[in-house]
Order: sequence, then C-alpha cells, then structure tokens
Amino acid sequence: MTSREAWAWALSLAGGGLLGVMYFGGLWWTVRRGVGSPSPGLWFSTSLFLRLSAAMAGFYLASRLGAGALLACALGFIAARMAVVRGTLKGRAPLKARHAA
Repeated sequence: MTSREAWAWALSLAGGGLLGVMYFGGLWWTVRRGVGSPSPGLWFSTSLFLRLSAAMAGFYLASRLGAGALLACALGFIAARMAVVRGTLKGRAPLKARHAA
C-alpha cells in the first residue's frame, strides 16, 4: 500500500463518518420536527431527498478513489450510525417491545 492509498482510505473513512452523522443526525432531526408539523410529508420527503443526495454523492466520490476507499467510507458511515443512535438514546429508557395479547 502506498502512502497515497493510505491517505485516500483515511480521508474516505473520515468522510464516511461525516456523511453518516449528516444522514442519521438529519433523520433524527427530521423525525423530531416533522411529526408535529402541519405538513409532515413535505418534511420527510424533502429530508429524504437531501440526505440521500448528499450520501450518494459522497459514496460516488469515495468510489472514484478505489474499492478500498469505498469500503472505508462505508465503515465510517456505519460507525457514525452507531454513534448517532447511541448519542440520541443517551439518558433515555430503552424501548420495550409490545407483544400481542
């Protein structure tokens, strides 16, 4: 592995993390704002379009750097998902499953 490839992978990992925080943090923000909105459909559809467009553009740029960089970007994205879920649930009671009676 050359130093150029290592830098590409490191930047892709960080970029995937930023994409993940933007995507899943944006989803959390949209749900909190959209549920009480008079037009939730507009909130959710606009948010989906913006989040998906940004994520697709980021993954496309990572894929231009090679398969290893794309994999690093995906790992950063998944790690960011776990961090956002953990951060948004911090201090809250876990959800309990409802079973049919």
